[in-house]
Amino acid sequence: MKIRFISLASGSSGNCYYLGTEQYGILIDAGLAVRTARKALKEVGIGVETIRAVLITHDHADHIKAVGGWGEKLHIPVYATALTHEGISRSYCMTEKLVTSARPLEKGEPLQIEDFRIESFEVPHDGTDNVGYRIEIDGKVFCFLTDLGEITPVAAQYIVQANYLILEANYDEEMLRMGTYPPHLKERIASRTGHLSNTVTAQFLAEHFHEGLRYIWLCHLSKDNNHPELAYKTVEWELRQRGIIVGKDVQLCALKRTTPSELYEFE
Repeated sequence: MKIRFISLASGSSGNCYYLGTEQYGILIDAGLAVRTARKALKEVGIGVETIRAVLITHDHADHIKAVGGWGEKLHIPVYATALTHEGISRSYCMTEKLVTSARPLEKGEPLQIEDFRIESFEVPHDGTDNVGYRIEIDGKVFCFLTDLGEITPVAAQYIVQANYLILEANYDEEMLRMGTYPPHLKERIASRTGHLSNTVTAQFLAEHFHEGLRYIWLCHLSKDNNHPELAYKTVEWELRQRGIIVGKDVQLCALKRTTPSELYEFE
């Protein structure tokens, strides 16, 4: 079975990822305009009629602002926890509310969609209710953790199962400290319910690396407090200190904030 993955956008302006086979797929988050996402998918040969579900990580605008279009106009089921669905319905960015398309999920309870076995798990962030996703298909495990302030034991338990890992590296600590953000925003970002820094992500990956991990995609990079090259180099250096060579032992990529990645295909 050929598995396809593409990041359509990964940043504070919008987040949306596609994971699928040659026949069907799912979206993780819907923070990118439907028209823009459809165009990007079409360019790599993926039609929206093949999308079976949208999975939402949390109710911040950059993850949900287009979800009404997917759910109500295209009639694609939208899965989120009950509390997240409540947050979505209250959100200022929801010009089209979810009515017929909303589907509840419970953290820790497996959900089967086609050949995807999906499990959500709690992550610490300042949304209404926040989850990461473990998605297994054809024996391959993808884990998505896009916004979290720290790697808790629960989050770590799922990360170390991943063969393909999408993990936040939001900011460089020095850039955040020296930057122009007001103190309260700096504190929020660096808090346990904020975001992960390059250093924290790099150290965790180096300390918990396992041979089954094939790809790491660094996601949700800050526009003002990070650079893709810096995030990449920080993780690469920490891995190298443990004798783990990027390009040989594992593949590493820093995802683009506002434009699609390449289409990755795995047999």
